[in-house]
Amino acid sequence: MSSWRCPYCNQIATLIDTNIDTRSHVFDVNKGADNYLALNTEVIRCPNESCKEYTLEALLTQTKWSAGHRVPDYSLKLIDSWKLKPNSTAKPQPAYIPQAVQDDYYEACLIADLSPKASATLSRRCLQGMIRDFYGVKEKTLYAEIQGIKDKVDTTTWDAIDAVRSIGNIGAHMEQDINVIVDVDPNEAGVLIELIETLLEEWYVHRHERAERMNKIVAVAAVKKAEKDAGKTP
Repeated sequence: MSSWRCPYCNQIATLIDTNIDTRSHVFDVNKGADNYLALNTEVIRCPNESCKEYTLEALLTQTKWSAGHRVPDYSLKLIDSWKLKPNSTAKPQPAYIPQAVQDDYYEACLIADLSPKASATLSRRCLQGMIRDFYGVKEKTLYAEIQGIKDKVDTTTWDAIDAVRSIGNIGAHMEQDINVIVDVDPNEAGVLIELIETLLEEWYVHRHERAERMNKIVAVAAVKKAEKDAGKTP
């Protein structure tokens, strides 16, 4: 058994054999016993009764294989991998987050491996949209907008934003238009996506959950007051 987080419902679940199916297709590339290739597929069905979605991933590995075996002896090296369903690592976001912000985030995740620089461009636009929506700060450049919220966010959040702002080509182009294509490596694009996900959680989700808790307290107090007032009625 192993712990796993579903990319659809975002719930952590314990996987058992009935939730996972793996298969291997081994083929000879005429390079010796230690140089077979294997196409490995893995299907996982979410055990959450309200979800039951499935993921599908394929991995191509260099493999040691003994003739007559149905599965590879072991994999020597990962050559390539493909996330087939879902086709990105994007986390599901609640409907109360602005649609334009969600769209940029989902697309940035979708093309992160295919085109890191296009992904980073979408993430920069997503970050700008969040700052403008959440804090009402609107400047000529993303750099100026980030500076404009310095006194509005906690130190830890600011340090994270500033750290991303300062890395590689992302930081070097913060003062340019957000739609300028920045030549970044996959790691930089990934770090920017991680920042977006953190801010979505801290700015939107936490605010919404706090508002729900406060509204619940107000509602309970209103019921208690109504019961008390009713008790005073002759």
